[in-house]
Amino acid sequence: MSQTVDTDIAVIGAGPAGLFFVFEAGMLKLRCTVIDSLEAAGGQCAALYPEKPIYDIPGLPRIAAQGLVDNLLEQAQPFAPRYLFDQQVTALAREPGGGFVLTTAKGMRVTCRAVVIAAGAGAFGPNRPPIPELAAYEGKSVFYLVKRREDFRGKRVVIAGGGDSAVDWALSLSEIAQVMVVHRRPKFRAAPESAAKLERLAKDGALELVIPYQPEAIEGRDGRLEAVIVKDLDGRTRRLAADVFLPFFGLAATLGPIAQWGIGFERNLIKVDPATLATDQPGIYAIGDIATYPGKLKLILNGFAEGAMAAHAIYGRLFPDTPLHFEYSTTKGVPKS
Repeated sequence: MSQTVDTDIAVIGAGPAGLFFVFEAGMLKLRCTVIDSLEAAGGQCAALYPEKPIYDIPGLPRIAAQGLVDNLLEQAQPFAPRYLFDQQVTALAREPGGGFVLTTAKGMRVTCRAVVIAAGAGAFGPNRPPIPELAAYEGKSVFYLVKRREDFRGKRVVIAGGGDSAVDWALSLSEIAQVMVVHRRPKFRAAPESAAKLERLAKDGALELVIPYQPEAIEGRDGRLEAVIVKDLDGRTRRLAADVFLPFFGLAATLGPIAQWGIGFERNLIKVDPATLATDQPGIYAIGDIATYPGKLKLILNGFAEGAMAAHAIYGRLFPDTPLHFEYSTTKGVPKS
């Protein structure tokens, strides 16, 4: 039997814009349920470049992407949002009273009075390597993103990939785990500074570079990994004893069912009123990278501002006869979590 969650606002997307919207809505005493297709909060920041520094967040001259996500989660926590991770919204229907019912691929139902789409470039899913029986290990010893670094302490970790995510996590996990990095060529696509550090660690024996190889198969039972089999271009294979396999081959983004909801689009972006972030469908709003209007800049700080504007617009829609006395957080404060 499907489970139903009732909330004021359903937020589709747990990236920075969606997370900050939860805070702004909470300040107006509006409850939020956040739905994301990934396994954890953060969107691209957490999934693709968690350890990369961000320099253009006001008041924070430098902060790692994952650090920003952690701060946003802490900031929203006093308002007790509900998070539904690893859930893609597959359907949206209007109720007679003006509300909405959202249904996920796993059968969850979310009833709400307004919808905010903060989906970035769309729903993300991992690019899975073509390895037989891989699905049986997913979520147990095969992962496409790292939720908690500490979960890998003392483990034998095989990382496959040559981009920022693979290199960043190799650098980080090498401090607490035995790390082997599998890549099909000597050159990495990560930031030059990170790639150089990776090579230095390999020379010092802090991790192993398995080059040029690609993952071919896995060994284990009952979801517990024992080894990753890799193969080079000449067909020679190696068996890498492993407890964990992290294939980082990027994420595929798609608008998915959102494109079928009758919302006005422009070049795969949702057109909104820049004053309210409302779409052309009453009760549905869009913020962050997926929203477009004249002069739009795709910056995290713009997503934050759009979240605040959308929250106030939604309050006015839900409570048209209740004047909103605007107060700054310095005078209003926030609830204790």
